[in-house]
Amino acid sequence: MGKKYLEKNVLDAAIERLQIMFENFNHIYFSVSGGKDSSVMIQLANKVAKEMNKKFDILFIDLEAQYRYTIEHIEELKKLSQVRDFYHIALPIALRNAVSVLQPKWICWEEESKHLWVRDMPEDSINIHNCPFSWFKKGEEFEEFILQFANWYQEKYHETVACGIGIRTDESMNRFRTIAFQESKHTFAQYHWTTKLKWNEKHIDIYNCYPIYDWKTEDIWGAVSKLNLKFNYIYELMYKNGLSIHEQRLCQPYGDDQKNGLDQFKALEYDTWSKVLNRVNGVNFGNIYCKTTALGNIKSCKPAFMTWQEYTVFLLESIEIYNKDLMLHYYRKIKKFMIWHKNKYGITFENIPETADCKLENQKKVISWRRIARAIEKNDFYLRKLSFAQTKNDDRELMELIHKWDNLLNETTRTDDKVLQKIIQENYK
Repeated sequence: MGKKYLEKNVLDAAIERLQIMFENFNHIYFSVSGGKDSSVMIQLANKVAKEMNKKFDILFIDLEAQYRYTIEHIEELKKLSQVRDFYHIALPIALRNAVSVLQPKWICWEEESKHLWVRDMPEDSINIHNCPFSWFKKGEEFEEFILQFANWYQEKYHETVACGIGIRTDESMNRFRTIAFQESKHTFAQYHWTTKLKWNEKHIDIYNCYPIYDWKTEDIWGAVSKLNLKFNYIYELMYKNGLSIHEQRLCQPYGDDQKNGLDQFKALEYDTWSKVLNRVNGVNFGNIYCKTTALGNIKSCKPAFMTWQEYTVFLLESIEIYNKDLMLHYYRKIKKFMIWHKNKYGITFENIPETADCKLENQKKVISWRRIARAIEKNDFYLRKLSFAQTKNDDRELMELIHKWDNLLNETTRTDDKVLQKIIQENYK
């Protein structure tokens, strides 16, 4: 805890900031994720609030497909002595899914997918059946919900309120600039670690406060050790599994940054992973390709332990988990592709080579398992890379799939196919 801040170490500085918050605001809520930063912030806040005889609220958005240990830690935090209201949100909120092009967003706690839920609905949660928020709509974006809740909370008490956020700026220079040095922002009493919130382009009477903004990762774990704080045990497992304290990420593991640690999920909580596999489209791809771009328009790396034939089957089976019709579409066309080469060149299924000359593969002149696998990787619906032309039957089938499977295409889908781009432009303006 040796870092200095205005002649104070970061622990003393954070406690002072929390004291300022409780001295100046009658109503405060802290946003927590179950991660190490917000956990330490909350426990420090509880210590300060207890000494000052104050109470505070907590907002936790349950993302459903999370580590079991995260939820267990949240239950620990609910028992903190100074917590007044704990808003355990289990609503159908849209979340970023960076491991799938077919489903670039997924909705947690969606009633239609109840049979696939990773966990049962928490009994004390705010859910779709008891939701007190008249403004909430199914599929609302995570970031939008945060702002909506802040506005609702402020209107509930009709006075200026504060929201504590456990963000550390050492993870982002932009965060550091925004919190510590931005002169144009509105602050509370000129405390640079506060920012007045905007709602619909207008400032509202709520301040985001960042009491641990200048902490480092070492400071977090130093506080846990020095003050004997509770922590999410998943970090211990991450460390034992080879991740340094600087590499550990929690949040929802399917986001653009968090997906890089998706392969840890399977190793750390296999029982949870098996349920997530059937819940969030693309996580099996993400598990193997969390460091690559298998679902984009750039080549990925086939697992070394798989042959190209095995890899092709794996891709088809993975697609089948969430869209059997799409898998069958690919299967039928690949079968025709193989029959044509058998009739034309006498190449039977058993004799299809693993690879062929790359130049000839790119010119669509030879058959190989690699060529087939690459076509599936590209989300090439018409399988043009296997020499198929676009047909009316394909167009009809595509439209049927779009109407049946609402995760097949939407405005966030990225594709090189001009036909699919046109469909997206026409249907998602």
